[in-house]
Amino acid sequence: MAHEMIIVLDFGGQYNQLIARRVRECGVYCEVKSYKTPIDEIKAKNPKGIIFTGGPNSVYDENSPHIGKEIFELGVPVLGICYGCQLMAYTLGGKVSSCVTSEYGKTETVYDNSSLLFKGLPEKAISWMSHTDFVSEIPEGFKVSAHTADCPVAAYENAEKKLYAVQFHPEVNHTENGCKMIDSFVKNVCGCVGDWTMGNYAKTAIEDIRNRVGDGKVLLALSGGVDSSVLAALLSKAVGNQLTCIFVDHGFMRKNEGDEVEAAFADWDINFVRVNAKERFMSKLRGVSDPETKRKTIGEEFIRVFEAEAKKIGKVDYLAQGTIYPDIIESGTGDAAVIKSHHNVGGLPDYVDFKEIIEPLRLLFKDEVRALGRELGLSDVLVNRQPFPGPGLAIRIIGEITDEKLEILQDADWIFREEIAKAGLDKSINQFFAVLTNNRSVGVMGDGRTYDYTLALRAVETTDFMTAEFSRIPYEVLAVCSSRIVNEVKSINRVVYDVTTKPPATIEWE
Repeated sequence: MAHEMIIVLDFGGQYNQLIARRVRECGVYCEVKSYKTPIDEIKAKNPKGIIFTGGPNSVYDENSPHIGKEIFELGVPVLGICYGCQLMAYTLGGKVSSCVTSEYGKTETVYDNSSLLFKGLPEKAISWMSHTDFVSEIPEGFKVSAHTADCPVAAYENAEKKLYAVQFHPEVNHTENGCKMIDSFVKNVCGCVGDWTMGNYAKTAIEDIRNRVGDGKVLLALSGGVDSSVLAALLSKAVGNQLTCIFVDHGFMRKNEGDEVEAAFADWDINFVRVNAKERFMSKLRGVSDPETKRKTIGEEFIRVFEAEAKKIGKVDYLAQGTIYPDIIESGTGDAAVIKSHHNVGGLPDYVDFKEIIEPLRLLFKDEVRALGRELGLSDVLVNRQPFPGPGLAIRIIGEITDEKLEILQDADWIFREEIAKAGLDKSINQFFAVLTNNRSVGVMGDGRTYDYTLALRAVETTDFMTAEFSRIPYEVLAVCSSRIVNEVKSINRVVYDVTTKPPATIEWE
């Protein structure tokens, strides 16, 4: 790609892809690479700047990720964040020590506005801290550019060498003006003008798909969600009738959704095949309650279904998947911890009966996928659909999945979604759904004792799905939802509302 590029070097933190997303918001393309990437490979990409991510380790531990001094001698600007901040100091002759008082969460920070990184920003603001170590001595030639009450070196820099470091996380929403700091780094320090758009990406991706596929046939799992719909449009423009879209209805869709998906693509000029495979999936999941086992079982069964369908339709060379960046980070990349595997990432078996798997969206975040969909001419109905996990309601039923539980959750989820829409909240809440817990509690209905399931409602507001706040749904709306669900859905006698942010929780329960 002939774009300006920032390289994000991954040291195992959970915000790695979020940093990349923030850079792209500045109109600058970036790639996330392991810190183990050879220096010659980094040089060959001719980056305009490099960003070191955070990570869970201590730099002075022997087995922690480290990097050679030569990265700082390339003449390329570097920004170190959190662990990356400490690593820069450690590598260049500074000192890193354990904090007397660790900092976690929102922290008032004082900035030196003479720094290019903080120019034009308020002298005091809130930053998001998460560290037990700190830079106790900065390297020679550097100066401190920010501090907090408990952290004397919240930021430091060598402007002449264009080396900058911040102990806090500018990429998260909790840091005030954090995105402006990243924009200042890529524009004012690195000299980028910003040439990354979804229009450019679409042209590049279509050309790349054509070159890779040639005259081969492509098979796509089409769920009707945002990712697979955008991928279908992209592949359609790239290879036309070489594409076959298979909608595997595993039975874990929301109420009536299988029929809605089929109707939505009825008029498309694609080869569309619907496979009703509920019993096949249910038989594989009998007795399974562990969420990771569920995901991987469903992921492998998806592949097996595709193999079977591929044999029916003739030779198929490529399997296309709508894997996106959040899928990658939550399934673990580099030295990052595995939060949860995704059916199109962690569940792939070693043997797949296709020539190759292609994932044209794996570099994109959800909002970028939506923007790409608009570029490709998709309707807002498809582009604006809420995210829905590949395993569907199977990971919104805690414990073993049964037909009875599935029906209970479909009915309860439908009521919740209907009431949110009636209240006019469906446009402001980015994702909302119900979870059938495995907890039973005592209740009373019609003067009789009940011992039924507890249903949890979840609603979040987010810009990137890497971090999220729970939605402040009015009590009046929650009261209606609770009353209707308990009265209209069998086997539920208690409704609770999830008020946890991401992090520390994930958006889905499993």
